[in-house]
Amino acid sequence: MRAAFESAGAIPVETGVLQPAETLLDLYGEDIRARAYVTHDPVQGEMMLRPDFTVPVVQMHMSDGAEPARYTYSGKVFRRQERHPERPVEYLQVGFEIFDRADPAAADAEVFALFADLLKGYALRAVTGDIGVLTAAVAGLGASERRHAALMRHLWRPRRFRQLLDRFSGKTPMPPTRRALLAEADPMARATPMIGLRSEAEIAARIEALRADAAEPPLSAEQVALIDAVLAVKAPGPFALERLRDIAVDLPALTPALTRMARRLEALSARGVDVGRLGFEASFGRTSMEYYDGFVFGMIAEARPDLPPVATGGRYDALTRRLGQGREIPAVGGVIRPDALMQMEGAA
Repeated sequence: MRAAFESAGAIPVETGVLQPAETLLDLYGEDIRARAYVTHDPVQGEMMLRPDFTVPVVQMHMSDGAEPARYTYSGKVFRRQERHPERPVEYLQVGFEIFDRADPAAADAEVFALFADLLKGYALRAVTGDIGVLTAAVAGLGASERRHAALMRHLWRPRRFRQLLDRFSGKTPMPPTRRALLAEADPMARATPMIGLRSEAEIAARIEALRADAAEPPLSAEQVALIDAVLAVKAPGPFALERLRDIAVDLPALTPALTRMARRLEALSARGVDVGRLGFEASFGRTSMEYYDGFVFGMIAEARPDLPPVATGGRYDALTRRLGQGREIPAVGGVIRPDALMQMEGAA
């Protein structure tokens, strides 16, 4: 696999097994934060066992500049597995990353096509998605900046996202205790001595935020229906694009993301991918790495539901901005899990 990535122009790189938790851990999102192995070093501060390669590779690349480059790597990553104790807590990843601003759609297609070619001998189902479509849909809602931020923050947690939609649309009534609290002229007047992590000022600020939210008009049923329609799209790529274009008539904020999606489908087709059979699921990728912000893909062994995805990847342009100290460059990549392939072969 490394040889195939090197043949595609990638330079082999290494990253440390121990990574600085204080600067990098928040970039992964809630799921990986909860599963990372974190320790304290008296000199270096909080450190973590490497939970993936992409973030350290991006940090390495952006510290040296923001020029086009290609990298490949292989090594172990470490994640706790409370929800799936049968899965290993350390396992090998082999990856490929492209930093290139010339043609993002072509780079997306190249990464996907290379992974598909490497794994074509295995019984895997490929699925794609686009986080950019989802963020565009949320951005197109007629809501306040505060509500937009809350929905964006919880886009990766489908259950919490649904709860927020229901609350913001008035479908879920305000709890009586909260209603009574907000109705008081001075909710802090009867406050007991502070016990806990939040200060009195923080609690007062939270109450004011709740009051501001309660004063906002609810999202309309039509707006919520549009979000639900986007999330429900599940079809081969070209058909999914047409369905999303239909939705965009009433939610025009989708249009730029759909233009990028159309270019990517053209680039995939030019790479020999049968896009008419390539699945697109608008909700795909919502529980994966939170640094993805565009195209996402996975390759799944449907006959082995006990296994994690054999390959995953996607676009993470915003991550280069966050680590770039004023520089940025579009980037896309993916990883393969050789251990999952070996388990598939062992069961064959």
